[in-house]
Amino acid sequence: MTTQDSITKAIEAYVAAEEVAGAAALVWRNGAVAQLATVGWRDREAGLPVERDTLFRIASMTKPITSLAALIVLEEKGIGLDTPIASVAPEFAAMRVLRAPGGPLDQTDPAARPITFDDLLTHRSGLTYGGVYPGPLSDAYAQALGGDIDSPVKPDDWIAGLAALPLIAQPGTAFNYGYSTDLLGQLIARIDGAPLGEVLKRRVFEPLGMKDTGFTAPADRRATLYGCDETGRLVRRLTAAGGSTLPERPADMEYCSGGQGLWSTLDDYLAFARLFIGEGPQLLRPQTLKLMTTNRLTDDQRLGAQMFGMPTFGTGHGFGLGLATVIDPATASYTRGKGGIGTVSWPGAFGGWWQADPTDGSVMIFLVHNIMEPALMAQGIGLNVYGLIAQVHALGSAKA
Repeated sequence: MTTQDSITKAIEAYVAAEEVAGAAALVWRNGAVAQLATVGWRDREAGLPVERDTLFRIASMTKPITSLAALIVLEEKGIGLDTPIASVAPEFAAMRVLRAPGGPLDQTDPAARPITFDDLLTHRSGLTYGGVYPGPLSDAYAQALGGDIDSPVKPDDWIAGLAALPLIAQPGTAFNYGYSTDLLGQLIARIDGAPLGEVLKRRVFEPLGMKDTGFTAPADRRATLYGCDETGRLVRRLTAAGGSTLPERPADMEYCSGGQGLWSTLDDYLAFARLFIGEGPQLLRPQTLKLMTTNRLTDDQRLGAQMFGMPTFGTGHGFGLGLATVIDPATASYTRGKGGIGTVSWPGAFGGWWQADPTDGSVMIFLVHNIMEPALMAQGIGLNVYGLIAQVHALGSAKA
């Protein structure tokens, strides 16, 4: 099999087996597209194919973009990483910390120190997601914040609602994946005095030529949501996992999720990813970009980090400012980026994945809609897409 069509053939097999409806992938190497694959259907029922400009929900692939925008804003405004976020959001001036992550909300201790911008960028703020620790805090998050992506709660009320709830760990002590980047997005919107979508457009999308990326997508180009039902059968879905999205986002919805909410295309995300291999407009000072891509977690924080009972990083990865970074290529996993030292990545829960490797100047991007509910994931349903990502990584890594 030639490298030119190998990824296409791999995706075709998954489409034929009805494990995904369709997907798009791109490999960039030596300053040019080395492989491009658009396979299957963006709308299977209507017979509309995946094309190069098809828009996919990228879920947590949003986080590195919001983190980049935040660093641009902080750099411009002269705000240090160690600045308490209460300087921008006084709602967070007196936080409390749960004595047990799943415990009663009234059993807390005072936070030992303020949450800083560095804490948000490294997920060491003590914030989490509701689904990670089911219980009183999860229920309180849902009531205060609304849907994780499409929420009717207005931004200032969202900030106040989050600040009124306790943390699950002392700031700076542990990596806990959660609302840190969503809060970061709301704070930079407050600093810039504009909605988050406008901040991202002005700070990131327009400078990089990301003309299609945003919190909404035109109906004629967006990929339909697909996922598995309880039998493992591929089905069309109206909403994303946990009801985090609405079938149609209202035009007047103000809240935008800087952690999970963007739609994007292969070429737009490529324009973003090329920043990390030294190509295209450089939006940060070199020293700030270096901080972004260098591990900031202690060994205990790296090795102790878990999501749904599984290690987040292992020995091969650390976490910089908004994305994972390879520190040991021999033990790095493709799910967090597998390449030379300094390779960066952060995947999306809807099946999207990417990495940028500065040691060989390569970028790989894979976009798909594979909506998985946690209860089904626990049964192993819907996880086959990770086998396809592994193939895309292996085939994309092969030199022509």
